[in-house]
Amino acid sequence: MKLLFTGASGFLGRNIYQLLEKTYVIKTVGLTSQDYYKIDIARNIPVFTEVFDIVLHAAGKAHSTPKTEEEKQVFFDVNLQGTKNLCTALEQSGIPKAFIFISTVAVYGCDSGENITEEHPLNGTTPYALSKIKAEKYLEGWCAMHNVALSILRPSLIAGPNPPGNLGAMIRGIRNGKYLSIAGGKARKSVLMVQDIANLLPMLIEKGGIYNVCDSYQPSFRELEMVICKQLNKKRPISIPYWLAKSMAVIGDCLGEKAPINSLKLRKITSSLTFSNEKAVRELKWKPMNVLETFLIE
Repeated sequence: MKLLFTGASGFLGRNIYQLLEKTYVIKTVGLTSQDYYKIDIARNIPVFTEVFDIVLHAAGKAHSTPKTEEEKQVFFDVNLQGTKNLCTALEQSGIPKAFIFISTVAVYGCDSGENITEEHPLNGTTPYALSKIKAEKYLEGWCAMHNVALSILRPSLIAGPNPPGNLGAMIRGIRNGKYLSIAGGKARKSVLMVQDIANLLPMLIEKGGIYNVCDSYQPSFRELEMVICKQLNKKRPISIPYWLAKSMAVIGDCLGEKAPINSLKLRKITSSLTFSNEKAVRELKWKPMNVLETFLIE
């Protein structure tokens, strides 16, 4: 089967491309010289020269905090308009059988909570969350109109070699000896092994649906720290009490975003945020990888 893959040069794409090419004939869309269709779909409508069976749309903007209205707009340009331009191109070249969209658990707008399901309201308010919500809604209408099996995956924190975002920051901090564990690292987070996106594809093509995708175990910060320390051959990070971290966060609020910790970061570190993968496990017969057993940082 022919698969069109957007975002293949990103963290997710780099880690699953070789797994996917064992099963699918892949053509990629993106901005790098390695992409088969080199084009910025946020600004232009690509011209495809063939009909694809499956579209895996993983291109998107994340992992940054916008400071200006222009920077906020970039999220909508990439995540929403890029999706619309991709669909317009597919209308011209041929409608696929299945469309798989990589969304995010950020659409729920939750800073804390346990076993959050797909039924939770979409309360996200950041430009990232809002742009993904709008893209989801657009695709639901477009795929229904064209009789395409739509799968919307909402991954949690994604683990894999050289990860971006907060997990990457944790690894760098531990490697450089600048990471402090806070209040014993008891808070739990849902995590997804990046390879599981590739493992899910065959199950999604015919069925479709909206699914949270994450590990079933939901490791604590302390457990993630220990896995990383073992691979880096580093000692266990020092744990500081919450009251001390809170004092440091108040100072960080005054220093601005460059501070290593502020009240927002502290809240995320000390609050559990987990999501239920029960629907995907039940409906797709999916067996997610255990992050603590399979996570390699490099």
